[in-house]
Amino acid sequence: MSDVKDLVQQKYGEAARRVGTGASACCSTAPSANGCGDPITSNLYEASQVDSIPEEAARASLGCGNPTALAELRAGETVLDLGSGGGIDVLLSARRVGPTGKAYGLDMTDDMLALARENLRKSGLENVEFLRGEIEHIPLPDNSVDVVISNCVINLSGDKDQVLREAFRVLKPGGRFAVSDVVTRGDVRADVRKNMLLWVGCIAGALQDTDYIDRLTAAGFEKADIEPTRIYNIEDARAFLSGQGVDVDAIAPQVERKFMSAFVRATKPARCCAPSCCTA
Repeated sequence: MSDVKDLVQQKYGEAARRVGTGASACCSTAPSANGCGDPITSNLYEASQVDSIPEEAARASLGCGNPTALAELRAGETVLDLGSGGGIDVLLSARRVGPTGKAYGLDMTDDMLALARENLRKSGLENVEFLRGEIEHIPLPDNSVDVVISNCVINLSGDKDQVLREAFRVLKPGGRFAVSDVVTRGDVRADVRKNMLLWVGCIAGALQDTDYIDRLTAAGFEKADIEPTRIYNIEDARAFLSGQGVDVDAIAPQVERKFMSAFVRATKPARCCAPSCCTA
C-alpha cells in the first residue's frame, strides 16, 4: 500500500512540475488542441469555467470528469475535494458556493499544494483553504462538510474502504458524496486490467461498478448510484497499449466498453446513530 502511495506522490509531483514549465500535467504524450491527447482527461470543462480560473489550474487537471458540474452545489455550503491537485475543482466549487460557503482542497503532494496555493492567490478567492494530508485520514472534524467531491483520485487509493469511511465521517447528516472516478463493469482478465488501468489512471486501481456501490453501502451511505459519463472503447486506448507492446486487437473483447469514467453519488442518512453521525 505504501508503494502505491509513493508512486502517486511521485507521478503527481512530476505533473505539478510540468505545469510549472508551461506544459500540461496530463499523462498522455500525444498533444491535442488543449495540450493533452488523453480521452480520459481532455475536454472535461466548459470554456466559461476554464476562463474563470488561473490557466495553471486548468493545465494541472488530471481528472476524469467534472464533479462541480454534477454535484448541484448550493450557496453557503461547505465542500471538500479529496485529492485536489492544482485546485481546479476547489476554485470552481468556491465560486459555486459563494462567499458564505467554503471550499477545502486536500492533497498529500507538496508540489501540487504549492501550485494550488499559487492558483488560489491568482484567483483572488477568499473562501478556499488547501490542506495537506491523506484522503484515508481527512484532517477535518466529524459532521463538518455538506458535500465531498473528488476527481479520479479515489481509484488511486490503496485503501478505498477507509477513504469512504472517512468521507462518511466528515459529512454532515444528509450530506452528499459526489465524485468522478474511473470504474469498470463486467469481468475483465487480470492482465488486461493491469495494462488498461495503467493508462486509465496512470496507475492501477479502479473498482468494478457493483463493488463500488457495495463499498459505499458498507460505509453507511444510502442511495448509492453510478452514472457513466464517458465509456471507453478499444480505439481510445490503442495508441497507449500499442506502445506497451500489447496486441490491441487480440484483447479488444476484454476492453470494449468495460472501462468508463462515471459520476458516483451517495448520501449520508439524515438520521443516523453511528458514532460518526450525530453528536446529540
